Amino acid sequence: MNLTMPTTTVEGIRLTVIPFRTDAVIGTMGLPTLLQLVPSPKTEEDKRALKYAPGTLRRHAELRSLVQRMLKSTQKGRNVTAYASYIASGLNGEYGSGWSTPPITLWLDGQPGAVGDELVSGSGIRTITMITGSPVMAIDGETQVAAWHELYDNPERFGITYERLSAVRVPFELYFGLGVEDARQIFYDRNVEGVPVAKNLAMSMDQRDIGTQLAHRLAGAVKVDHDGKIVSFAKLVQSRKRQLTKTDPELVTLSALRVLVITALHGRAGLGLSSATLHANDLPEGVTAEQAERRLVPLLSVLITQLYPHLAVRGAVSAPAVLAGIGIAAHQATGWAVSGRQLSQDELVELLDSVRWEREARYWDGVAASANAQGTLNFGGGAKDSGGRVADALLHPDTEHGRKIRGW
Repeated sequence: MNLTMPTTTVEGIRLTVIPFRTDAVIGTMGLPTLLQLVPSPKTEEDKRALKYAPGTLRRHAELRSLVQRMLKSTQKGRNVTAYASYIASGLNGEYGSGWSTPPITLWLDGQPGAVGDELVSGSGIRTITMITGSPVMAIDGETQVAAWHELYDNPERFGITYERLSAVRVPFELYFGLGVEDARQIFYDRNVEGVPVAKNLAMSMDQRDIGTQLAHRLAGAVKVDHDGKIVSFAKLVQSRKRQLTKTDPELVTLSALRVLVITALHGRAGLGLSSATLHANDLPEGVTAEQAERRLVPLLSVLITQLYPHLAVRGAVSAPAVLAGIGIAAHQATGWAVSGRQLSQDELVELLDSVRWEREARYWDGVAASANAQGTLNFGGGAKDSGGRVADALLHPDTEHGRKIRGW
């Protein structure tokens, strides 16, 4: 007796997807499915492991090397564990709804084994079947794939369970039927063509960063008389851009206000921390987040109120380097400064009150800015370059720079 063999059934991994062009679809898949489709990049770079790996994995590693960067000994590789920790914290509810991972961009070298009919007429929703062992690469989001593998290989290390990970749905886009050249071009476009966000601007958006939290609370605590109305200073803070233009109605950027907070918190050491994320364990020794807020918000509110008339006319005080110097000076009045002369709030206010805040070369050239032949000032050096000089001039009125910024 001869049995007839099936001719239409394709076995493999079935995904529910929506096409957005003829050779690409989007959808979500369970995490175990993703890890089955896309091998661990770390494993594929382990020559000893590959030596005894199945042929499909070795061929996958060869193809991957044509469209991806190496993880080993690169910043990309060093980010994997931190990314895994971030994902675990998000899944465990530590960030509430304020966390996210982007969809992973996958490339199938070839065609799906089968494409089903629409599940709902007119919707485009259908299933595709990926034959087991199909060469699927992550051409964007590979660090995330490596992080998922690290989580799934050792969930206890990150304080999470297999059960929670197994319930995860991972968003993806999948390209198929493209040659290696097209896949490499997509990799290039995703990593180069987009305009990267300036790190300082991105930092100002980080709501878990202590510096950003305090900058927002400081802005909200100050009330000023602006154009005849009492308004919150927060309305005059630009939070979307790193630099102001002449036509912007705001008076200072959030990133510059954050520099003021960070230097007030850490003193001169804050200059090197202005572009780093600050967590609770990054606070000065013996200072809690509550203590920092309780001292800094009232202290800096007094300074912002005092300096507001100069901010309103876009004086030198609005430059990040000058705000950094003010923050370093304010650090001496916090009560936790470990070096330099301790200041009272009144002494700090008196030091600032004697300064000429006009944007003029005779006061600020060589201190926080440089002047051209016409005397026009450029404050482009930034907080790290000039913040320490400004602080010295503010704290030591009898020095050359101290006399210069006071017009003596």
